[in-house]
Amino acid sequence: MYDSALPRPPVQRSRLRLVLGQAFFTGRRYLQWLFPGNPYASFIDPVSSLPYIIASHQTPLIRPLQKADMQLQYNKITNLRLAAERLNGLVVQPGEAFSFWRLVGKPTRRKGYLQGMVLSNGAVCSGTGGGLCQLSNLIYWMTLHSSLTVTERSRHNYDVFPDSNRLQPFGSGATVVYNYVDLKINNNTEWPYQLLIKLDDQNLYGEWRSSQPLTLRYEVYEREHIIKAEWWGGYTRNNVLARKVYDLNDREIGDEFICANQAIMMYPPMLP
Repeated sequence: MYDSALPRPPVQRSRLRLVLGQAFFTGRRYLQWLFPGNPYASFIDPVSSLPYIIASHQTPLIRPLQKADMQLQYNKITNLRLAAERLNGLVVQPGEAFSFWRLVGKPTRRKGYLQGMVLSNGAVCSGTGGGLCQLSNLIYWMTLHSSLTVTERSRHNYDVFPDSNRLQPFGSGATVVYNYVDLKINNNTEWPYQLLIKLDDQNLYGEWRSSQPLTLRYEVYEREHIIKAEWWGGYTRNNVLARKVYDLNDREIGDEFICANQAIMMYPPMLP
């Protein structure tokens, strides 16, 4: 399910190459937004909600991460609130597409975004708007438990933190970097879907709702998980995510491949 020759050892690219590459991919994304294959969802109704909950999830706002600046996590909460305001109540009609960055926009200090935690080439650093991956992770996980179709998703090439209180399988997130690393979802069903996002003092909450009840149930699971010692001296972590599909009588009617994950480990593989 995955290429054992990958991932390659860490590569240090020059700052010039990074700047030019970012400019190229950012420009290409703007062109894709101008000429989409599916119309993008843009109608937001934060007041009324569609009647049926299709999928829901919540994640804690603060995690006890070793050697991490806690102020960056507190700043992240501000960033999440600003982004949630741009997404809460979004209605995705049949045939429409959801784009995380097209709706959230570029996170800048002028808009009120603060310095939050950012992962770059396996290192933890700070950046304006940092921490928004928690929101994209939440939306992606809920989408896997719905009949919506994920058309674009990326994950970090590095696994930076060990499994401290991890409740979801490794590789079940969706990283985002403005604007070329996006999370895109199509509504290929016959019914509208609505995204609801909110925060309290402790958690980030999300729901996908619809005008019709879900007729299928999805169970995401991990297989082929392995930690490998690579020839260049490091360790990589690999797995495959899949989901079982059940009908309303709880009979299994399908087993679908979701994705294969690979990441360079940035912590000792034998931690408890």
